Amino acid sequence: MTLQATVDLLDRLIAYPTVSTDSNLELIIDLSGRLQSLGARTHIFGDETGSKATLFGSLGPDVPGGVLLSGHSDVVPVTDQDWSSDPFQMRQADGLLYGRGTCDMKGFIAATVVMAEHYATLPLKRPVHFAFTYDEETGCLGAQALIPELNRLGIKPDIAIIGEPTEMRVIEGHKGCCEYTTRFEGLEGHGSSPDLGVNAAEYAVRYVTRLMALREDLRARVPEGSRFDPPYTTINIGGIRGGHAHNVIVGKAEVDWEFRPVQTRDLRFVKETMEAFIEQDLLPQMRAVYPQADISTETLGEVVGLEPMSENAARDLVAGLVGANGADVVPFGTEAGLFQQMGMDVVVCGPGSIAQAHKPDEFVSIDQLESCLGMLERLGQKLV
Repeated sequence: MTLQATVDLLDRLIAYPTVSTDSNLELIIDLSGRLQSLGARTHIFGDETGSKATLFGSLGPDVPGGVLLSGHSDVVPVTDQDWSSDPFQMRQADGLLYGRGTCDMKGFIAATVVMAEHYATLPLKRPVHFAFTYDEETGCLGAQALIPELNRLGIKPDIAIIGEPTEMRVIEGHKGCCEYTTRFEGLEGHGSSPDLGVNAAEYAVRYVTRLMALREDLRARVPEGSRFDPPYTTINIGGIRGGHAHNVIVGKAEVDWEFRPVQTRDLRFVKETMEAFIEQDLLPQMRAVYPQADISTETLGEVVGLEPMSENAARDLVAGLVGANGADVVPFGTEAGLFQQMGMDVVVCGPGSIAQAHKPDEFVSIDQLESCLGMLERLGQKLV
């Protein structure tokens, strides 16, 4: 009965086309009503546009601590993907449930909401919290906005379980992901007199060269015992653009780049190093020729990693619930690090495989949903 209810709810959730560029409000209002009907205390936190929101709900005693079950409601686009059926109409075949978001990560959300009906009947001694966020796929914006709201309300769960698709494996760590576009504004001129202009492309190249040197510095900062592959913080140059003619000094250029920190101190190290290079080296040289020259960096997303901890109550709890002997790390990012920074013990564990996420004919298996429901049911027994 619980499994069929989960499949039915997942079918309903898939029909909400909550692509990150679009609204998720209908889905959030639907889920809020379901939790409220069970007696949950709910909050809806909207974004600045009023078109997106995060739902936070709580069951059980209104006391500090408890367990947070968290998932993102947004999905990636289906544009230019070759699907075998309508991606926003769930299809069942051979024990698999197809549709955009089935594994990433509406399957977990459906399982938690259905299991909330069971939790509502239990004499809970610790609260169970639910967080369903927006815009995880575009920088974890909903979760970042949620943290200060929880601090304001004085809500701080002890443990957070992030239900990203891990095939129900226990994940205790992943790298962060920070994405930027750095823009250079110089002074155009004739290519025959390069000293009279400020070539934005040349300064962009110098910036990239410094990033590449910094990449080598990061290899020497690898944390002892790092289990990531590669074990150190990486930097990637995603694009360089500038110029439109061979004989014109380039007036504008930009660099797309990202880095994936294995530890929070590397995030600060990279940002502070590049900011100092701009302020102390590049800008003074540019403005000596053209005072209006400028360099600006747009932050597209800064998602902190989930750092493996020697003591982690979330890891130990979930490992016991799923019968795992240990925990792994993964290369993909989640919202987990944001909750860890808030002081929670955090683990990532959910139904489905990341190998199916973001692809056409995305699916989650019914077996995986069953395993997730089993974990959540056993969790309830730990909270009474």
